[in-house]
Amino acid sequence: MGASHVDGWLSELGLVPLERAERAGATSWDLLLDGRRRRDVRVTLILEPSIALVAWVHYAPALNDGFRKSYRQFLRWNDELPFAKFALSADERPVLTAELPIDTADSNALGVTLARLLAICDLLLDDSAHWLWPGGRRPPDPGAERRNSGLFERYAAQLGELGEPPAAG
Repeated sequence: MGASHVDGWLSELGLVPLERAERAGATSWDLLLDGRRRRDVRVTLILEPSIALVAWVHYAPALNDGFRKSYRQFLRWNDELPFAKFALSADERPVLTAELPIDTADSNALGVTLARLLAICDLLLDDSAHWLWPGGRRPPDPGAERRNSGLFERYAAQLGELGEPPAAG
């Protein structure tokens, strides 16, 4: 398992990284993806070839609400949503993560993981608005075509109820 495998999987999925970096044996790729409802979701993939491929969603800006209420919300979501976990980064930004063990990582597993993370961002968009935008007011959707919309169609069957298009809003 190496970085060239992930490069190939991203190409196969039609995803073009914004940036790719290598450091101390690990490789990272920065992606900008769109959910069905939430746009511009920044995802960093981190490959440590002997351990795992981690997908790290930069879920929201740094929190400033005293953390207790947000932390309880993250714990509830962690309990309700399998295959992905919320946490706070060192700089107090909410992150959403999923890990692919090296022995099961391939383009299909990566595609399902990215589609699942985007579907979770869509599902929780209304509950997260107060973190994402000033005053919790969601900006109007520009109506342009979504990046990577094919991920949802390709992996809907593996996403269960997360694969269903969300209600408008």
